[in-house]
Amino acid sequence: MNQLKLGIPKGSLEAATVKLFAQAGWMISPQSRNYFPSINDPEINCALVRSQEMATYVANGTLDLGLTGLDWILETGAGVELVCDLIYSKSSDQPCRWVLVVPQDSAIHRLEDLNGKTIATELVNFTRRYLEERNIDAQVEFSWGATEAKAVEGLVDAVVEITETGSTIRAHGLRIVCDLLHTHTQVISNKVSLADPWKKTKIDQIALLLQASLHAHQKVALSMNVPEDSLDEVVTLLPSLHAPTVNHLYDKGWFAVETVVDSAQVRDLIPKLRAVGAEGILEYELRKIV
Repeated sequence: MNQLKLGIPKGSLEAATVKLFAQAGWMISPQSRNYFPSINDPEINCALVRSQEMATYVANGTLDLGLTGLDWILETGAGVELVCDLIYSKSSDQPCRWVLVVPQDSAIHRLEDLNGKTIATELVNFTRRYLEERNIDAQVEFSWGATEAKAVEGLVDAVVEITETGSTIRAHGLRIVCDLLHTHTQVISNKVSLADPWKKTKIDQIALLLQASLHAHQKVALSMNVPEDSLDEVVTLLPSLHAPTVNHLYDKGWFAVETVVDSAQVRDLIPKLRAVGAEGILEYELRKIV
């Protein structure tokens, strides 16, 4: 039987990735102390791999397909093929940021102030290239963890750290000088695997359904009953993928209206719809949008 070797990111992205695959139709069940979770598809063989190493294992053919951040692809410089982008993280649907961070009272306020300074980060290669391209002469050293603490304790002049909101950085009494990179999850493939017709078909299937599930996660469906004299006002209020679906009810003076909207719009939209005459408004989650 043909099998696709799939890498699932171990660590902070693991739970969000397993949840996304479940919505797409693949149930991944991590096992305690086991790096090879089960999956309800005999054509896929899963492995848990650290995001930092994913691109390397995909590039050398150990894995056919994997999910990891753009940051670690750039860090390793591994020769992989981009299959699709998936903007999600452990707690939000927004890209994460690699930022230059210093103590609040630091004299560093711009990149040029880093000349002659020492910076700690996990993203060493990318940070070195970033500074070299801007003619900044600074020492960049690898951090094994607790990177922010090195700036707090004065062990280094600055750190380059990843953040979603910046709240933890501020809570430690640190200051963000600038953003170096906005990163998001990417589905990447081995180049040889993409040249195999069976594997390419399987990869395309996975990419399509993951994207459809992520798109649906950001949307909800609304349905409602609308009197004929309010129909134009309701339709004007409703965003949709193309146009709302409008059908006559058995009572000819009423219509059933359905549409798909961004989930963030609902709290403002429902009161407006109610005010112009919509009744029986239902909101329900979507599984996939293709």
